[in-house]
Amino acid sequence: MAFAPMGPEASFFEVLDQHRASLLAALKRGGREPAGRGTHLASRFEDSVGLHMVPHCTTRKIKSDSLKSVKNFALILKVLSMIYKLVQSNTYATKRDLYYTDSQLFGNQTVVDSIINDISCMLKVPRRCLHILSTSKGLIAGNLGYIEEDGTKVNCSCATAVAVPSNIQGIRNLITDGKFLLIVEKDATFQRLLDDNFCNKMSPCIMVTGKGVPDLNTRLLVKKLWDTFHIPIFTLVDADPHGIEIMCIYKYGSMSMSFEAHNLTVPAIRWLGLLPSDIKRLNIPKDTLIPLTKRDQMKLDSILKRPYVTCQPFWRKEMEIMADSKMKAEIQALTFLSSDYLSRVYLPNKLKFGGWI
Repeated sequence: MAFAPMGPEASFFEVLDQHRASLLAALKRGGREPAGRGTHLASRFEDSVGLHMVPHCTTRKIKSDSLKSVKNFALILKVLSMIYKLVQSNTYATKRDLYYTDSQLFGNQTVVDSIINDISCMLKVPRRCLHILSTSKGLIAGNLGYIEEDGTKVNCSCATAVAVPSNIQGIRNLITDGKFLLIVEKDATFQRLLDDNFCNKMSPCIMVTGKGVPDLNTRLLVKKLWDTFHIPIFTLVDADPHGIEIMCIYKYGSMSMSFEAHNLTVPAIRWLGLLPSDIKRLNIPKDTLIPLTKRDQMKLDSILKRPYVTCQPFWRKEMEIMADSKMKAEIQALTFLSSDYLSRVYLPNKLKFGGWI
């Protein structure tokens, strides 16, 4: 499978190629970030992995003879029995499938989700080893081809999006000549970039969206693409605490899935935009900005206190700009400059001249 070159001249990717060389050099040093960007911390956070579960962490016991936990104990046994049947029969089910086997017993979907996470953590195995799959909501487009577990050949297009597979571990024969992978926070922005023919103009490249907070399969796909090709990965998110949180999930992981960090996080990810400093630099009018809510300010304060911010001084500076201005901006604020400014000017300039942190 080959991809016809349609994008800019090779010289356009010179800075990107240099960045990739620095990432590969970092991998040879043991997976650490390039010099000056990372610091090893002896805690739950490690710069080469992200947020991961420490060996001697706090645990809780659930007993069958305790009135307080007997119901949880019974529900865990119920789910374990269903997992056993799936493994024995070599079949797979989604979390939703498990919930609907007895929706009255479980009460709601979050109960099942929590139990599956607990079992996965307790047995120290990824969820897919339990034969439980998540329904994918993410999309992918660009210069990428692969074969799904059932033999279906998928050739992603630069014009239309393909759903992220539900069994990432089952895909094989991945092929790309992409120079970079762009993670787009929101589906609306992703679709707009497709409409603007961004993938073809910047070809060869790959675009992915998790449609907001990414599901497990989207994160697994990003990780698999990094492990397979080691191409630069950038995020395009709103200049607000929620966008930064989403970017952190891709890069460093989340507390709830810290036991599976090695399979999910890509610390090499960089923040491409929208940067809070871009708002002033591009003279974006104040009437297109949105005041931070109390909840936003609490979220921002929380992120600033996290251990990984210590090894990201440029991120800290951007978040402090946001905190001082008490304003946030959506990517759509760039349309004030022109309707296609994002795809025609902003992203190409960022990629060509290394405007990431």
